[in-house]
Amino acid sequence: MSAQPSTQSRSVSPSSGPASPASRTWSSTTGRPPSTGAVVRTTVLIAGALAVVAPVVWAALASFKTQSELAQTPPTLWPHQPTLDNYTTGLKAFDFTHYLTNSLIVTVSATALTLVINSMAAYGLSKYNFRGRTVLFLITLSTIMIPLQVILLPVYQIVSSLGMTNSLLGLIIPPAATPTGVFLLRQYMLTLPDEMIEAARIDGAGEWGIFWRIILPLSRPALAVVAIFSVIWRWNDFLWPLIVAQDESKQTLPVAIARFASQQAIPFNQILAVSVVTIIPVVIIFLILQRQIIAGLAQGAIK
Repeated sequence: MSAQPSTQSRSVSPSSGPASPASRTWSSTTGRPPSTGAVVRTTVLIAGALAVVAPVVWAALASFKTQSELAQTPPTLWPHQPTLDNYTTGLKAFDFTHYLTNSLIVTVSATALTLVINSMAAYGLSKYNFRGRTVLFLITLSTIMIPLQVILLPVYQIVSSLGMTNSLLGLIIPPAATPTGVFLLRQYMLTLPDEMIEAARIDGAGEWGIFWRIILPLSRPALAVVAIFSVIWRWNDFLWPLIVAQDESKQTLPVAIARFASQQAIPFNQILAVSVVTIIPVVIIFLILQRQIIAGLAQGAIK
């Protein structure tokens, strides 16, 4: 028997070969053409990201301009004569290192204290059954709606009676317990299985050991989210340090920059240079914790 050529052999058409540049189309990560909704959503997100980043990029580029070029009309985006004199002159115009040290001490200490207090409160509200737990959580949650200006006077009176005015302790301790941090950590800890805690108790682990060795490592994404929030709040806080730290030697960087701007003859180029330097620590911390922050936000959104 002679072999018959198969009538079902697949013919190769020109369109089955590598796509020509003219036939290339947009595709998603799955290889399928994206839907109209996905294109609109991505466009809106990119436009929003550009709107948020644009002022920061403009400030960074303008910090390298001379004062005359900065006042030029119409304004330009790129500096035509970039210079570092704004940084050298601006950082020497006042004791930048001293105020930077105060801000670092306040931010690091307040963030560490915030994580300790908020995680312990969240653990108690999520894993311990006691009478009034729900009421206590609702009271804590309701304080999120109260602005600082409303409770500013009574909190200042308490700080003054404890002798913490004009000291870094007065900037660190009062804002340590944040209801937002307690809420985020409690919601995350509720997702941790209670059977794991009971098994640890049966194995002889103490309550402190369970909290330190089991709960805190598993809550690392939520702790990273609270940490970056605390860093941003404490680093950019202006009103509370302005009121409590009346002595210039105890003031933080935002207050010092505002005082520096009011004393000079509109040195916008130097103010921009100093402001860009103050942004760098927050950006570095965010880059270090970005994986944990994204994981915490994603898991919080899903759960």
